[in-house]
Order: sequence, then structure tokens, then C-alpha cells
Amino acid sequence: MTPEPLDPAADYRSVNQANWDDRAPLHARSPGYAVDRLVADRSALSDVVAFDRERLGPLDGLDVVHLQCHIGTDTVSLARLGARSVTGVDLSGASLTEATEIARRAGAQLELVHSDVYDAPAALGGRTFDLVYTGIGAIGWLPSITRWAAVVAELLRPGGRLFIREGHPVLFGSVAVTLRDAPAEAAEQSFLTGADGVTIALELPYFEHRDPTVWTGAYTYVETDQAPAAIPAMEWSHGLGEILTALLDQGLVITTFVEHDSVPWAPFPELMHQDEHGEWRLKDRPDRMPLSYTLIAHKPEKP
Repeated sequence: MTPEPLDPAADYRSVNQANWDDRAPLHARSPGYAVDRLVADRSALSDVVAFDRERLGPLDGLDVVHLQCHIGTDTVSLARLGARSVTGVDLSGASLTEATEIARRAGAQLELVHSDVYDAPAALGGRTFDLVYTGIGAIGWLPSITRWAAVVAELLRPGGRLFIREGHPVLFGSVAVTLRDAPAEAAEQSFLTGADGVTIALELPYFEHRDPTVWTGAYTYVETDQAPAAIPAMEWSHGLGEILTALLDQGLVITTFVEHDSVPWAPFPELMHQDEHGEWRLKDRPDRMPLSYTLIAHKPEKP
């Protein structure tokens, strides 16, 4: 049965909450989240946090808030790096139920708050933090990157920092396609994909757009023991310039920006291989496109 088209004016929060509520228990059982490893080894970190361990630096004595924490594997990992307190915020009540159980089994002390990102400052009672953390696959669920940056700035104490590892907007704008003909440039550049070959094309939006991209398929980004329901999801693109400008407009100082040729899931399984760290890279010409990035920005101390 083909799902009914979704009205772009629908309440995206209710739509996306239903999608994540369905997938949360599937993700908690998925080998992709390695919950059993986090529980069995109290020193283990999620692959996402481990990837940026050196860039994160010491968290000893810091108050940390993790926006869009989902089932909390990264949140538990942050707590293991010495933070004084770690608070996870998520739209999905089912995700927070899973996060609560994972934290209990893993022996991590977390505060978990049920809230949309834009409502987080009020939901957190006006508290501020030394570190605002956001992980992979988060900001694309938000319609306005400007509003997101304002929330980040409001949550940060003077001297605090934002840390984000995210999928690259070039990746989120790309799909795998089969070429009918070889590109004309292949006459001089023999490494280009030839006729009938599968390659990557930038077909989805790169810049922020008013209406969401709506997905209705019964799929998710990690292996699960049963198929997720065909519940709609609404997403938005945010270009790098838009992200950086939104943070700069809030007075934050960008101190680190690194693009990576890997990502923690396989968006194009037939074109990728997994490395020894669990990251996925293109098999052919991995230098041709960025797949993710790490960004750190600081809120200046008061004069």
C-alpha cells in the first residue's frame, strides 16, 4: 500500500517523534549501536565519540548537555570521559526510555529530558552548560539552523563550547545513480565512472529550504532484527555556510572545522567499505567528496 502524501505544513515534531518512537527499540537491539559492548565494558565508548576523542579533550568537571541524544549511547560515552554532569535531550519519549535502560545497565549517571531542541532552554530550566554536544544525523531534523544556533548560544556558559560531529550536507544531498552514458570528461579522465556504472549524484537539496524533504519508506540506517514501520519523516538541509554563519551571528568563535572522508553508517552500501574503526568510506576515489565533519565553537568569556 502506497502511503498518502504528507502535507508539508504538518507538525514536523509530531511526525518525526512518531518515526523515532518506532525505531528506538529497534536501534537499541541493533549491533550498529553496540549496546552490549557499552554495558559489558565500563571503559568502552561509542564509535562516534571514540572517533573524536582527541578533539573532545578532557571533560573532567564539566556540565554537558547532549542535544538530540536518541538512545543515549553517545551520552553514556560522554559521562565516561569525566564530566561532572551529563544531560541528554530528545524529542522521542521512546528513545529516552531506551536511553534510561542503557544508562542503568552501563552504570552511567544521566539526566534525560523530553523536549524538542528549540524548547530545550525552557525544558532545562534556564540552566547553562560548559559543553553542548550534538552527534551524527541530528540537525537535519530541524527546519531552521538559525534557531538551532540561538539555542546553542543560550545553553552555553561564557567560555563554554559547542562540539558537533555531523554528516556533511554534500552527503545528505547525494543519491546513488546508474549512468546511461560515460561523462564526456572520461575521454581525458579515465578514472571517472563509465557507462552503466553506479556513482553518486548531488540531487537532493544542499541549502536550507522552507518545505521539508519527506520520506515514507520502511527503512533505517542500521541493521535491525525487524523492519521498521513505514512512518513518514521530515528533514531539512543546511549548507555549511548557513551553519557557520548561524553560529558566528550568535557571537560564537569557531576554533575547529575538519571535513572527513568517512561516516559512521553506510549511506551507499554497494559503493562503500567499513574500516577498522567502524567508519564507512567510498571504495573508489574516497577523496572525491566529504562525508562528515567535526566543528568546535566557543562562546567568548564576558569582558
